[in-house]
Amino acid sequence: MRPNKIKQMWRDKKCVTLGWLSVSHGFTAEVMARQGFDALCVDLQHGTAEMNDVGPMLQAISQTETVPVVRVAWNDPAAIMKALDLGAYGIIVPLVNNAEEAARAVAACRYPPVGMRSNGPVRAVHYGGSDYVAKANDEIVVMAMIETRDGLANLDAICATPGLDAVYIGPADLSFALGLPPRGDNPDPLHMATCDKIRAAAHKAGIKCVMHCAGAAFAAGAVKRGFDMVMLTSDLSCMIAGARQELAELKAKTA
Repeated sequence: MRPNKIKQMWRDKKCVTLGWLSVSHGFTAEVMARQGFDALCVDLQHGTAEMNDVGPMLQAISQTETVPVVRVAWNDPAAIMKALDLGAYGIIVPLVNNAEEAARAVAACRYPPVGMRSNGPVRAVHYGGSDYVAKANDEIVVMAMIETRDGLANLDAICATPGLDAVYIGPADLSFALGLPPRGDNPDPLHMATCDKIRAAAHKAGIKCVMHCAGAAFAAGAVKRGFDMVMLTSDLSCMIAGARQELAELKAKTA
């Protein structure tokens, strides 16, 4: 089976860079995949993609060495299994509140006897290799998002879930949970301390911790703080930032 670069990098104690796909188009996915990210996530929760967009977007990513990841919209085993069968090598599950929900997500990502994933890797076997079914349990990465009050209250139990590879911090919803306005790259001391607490709990349990960032400066700080993966930017954010920059430069030079 094709090795999962995310796991390889984590074994080498390296931080993984993750890009984000909010736009549901194969060409956008291909362009982002060619920019050098270690992994790239198709967002089914808040992005414009639906499940029928996932296959072509994963095919576009697969032209590169970038690892294909999918954030599902909900902790739904059917959606998780479908994304995996289409070739996702990582699954991000939002709004995980307790160990039972974390275990449900893990089970959907693992074939029996350790999980409940149904056998039918229609595209995944072509992307991953002929021995995909035999080795997928060891290569697929499953990440549970910690972003709610219940998730924080049950943090240690979630991190201790057998088979869970990482917890993923959703900063905007975490701000809600802390009584703060939602924002990316939140410098509020309470938010920063809570993120560090999540990272410490994950590492204590022997799993990884991921920080969802909105820019390079904050992401660099997260790397220095010991996070194992940083989501750096999205296709949509880059498009907006680039357009604004060029317009601002034009206006400044023609004023």
